[in-house]
Amino acid sequence: MSAPRIGVLLSHVREEEKLLLRALSERGAEVVRLYDRQLVFDLTDERSWPQVDLVLDRCMAHSRGQVALRLFESAGVPTINRSQATAIADDKVLTTRLLAAAGIPTLRTLVAFDVESALAALERLGYPAVIKPVTGSWGRLLARVNSPAAARAVLQHKRSLGSFHHGVFYLQEYVDKPGRDVRVFVVGDRVAAASYRQADHWVTNVARGAVSYPCRVTPELADLALRAVQTIGLEIAGVDLVETADGLEVLEVNGGVEFKGLMRTTHIDVAGLIADYVLARATRGASPAIALSR
Repeated sequence: MSAPRIGVLLSHVREEEKLLLRALSERGAEVVRLYDRQLVFDLTDERSWPQVDLVLDRCMAHSRGQVALRLFESAGVPTINRSQATAIADDKVLTTRLLAAAGIPTLRTLVAFDVESALAALERLGYPAVIKPVTGSWGRLLARVNSPAAARAVLQHKRSLGSFHHGVFYLQEYVDKPGRDVRVFVVGDRVAAASYRQADHWVTNVARGAVSYPCRVTPELADLALRAVQTIGLEIAGVDLVETADGLEVLEVNGGVEFKGLMRTTHIDVAGLIADYVLARATRGASPAIALSR
């Protein structure tokens, strides 16, 4: 039996990608690096496309990644994560709505499309509150507002930026958490590892300087993280949880997350677990061709 050809969709080779490429190669896979800026798809001849048994998405450019995943799926190539699930995870509005509809505890969130209606929504939420972009990661462009005046300044600035995403106001209740949140890493139907992220700042993101240390995976934590991932449709994901007076609640569910800090903190070979899962999926054979969504 020939070695599976695993395409890894990349923007850059960060430490996580180096670990994944090595883990896949060590397990006998033939690894094909698919750099997003170098890919060319002849839409009239899929035989000219990179020939791979599965595509693992590690692309940092979400729009390019989405198109590439959809094209591979249209040719029957399995992808991890699937394009539809990735699109949902990239959209905080849709993610929060699906979690809430599934009965998964998540923070109260309101969405508005105009500065005045957003200010009215913030009055309903109460201050302080958090204004987030509907897309994005690494804890960027978050704003905690403590008053209507501060909120108006942030909202007007966002509106002046002009893009569609900045014209959708994602407004979330502020939780006075114990200086930390929980990052849970899920691979398939299991929780691979979990860590606390502690910071003096209210944004407890490692990219913003938070310190990571191990978190015990309790049945409650594992159940909540797995339910969140399954609701969004992801296979490999990071789930951010926050401790509230009512128990654990879901902050975010993310697809192509970084995990080098988690590996150092927990000493768990997350890259190896991902590689094992990817190869197991690749050996199941091709998926039915998926029609491109309109």
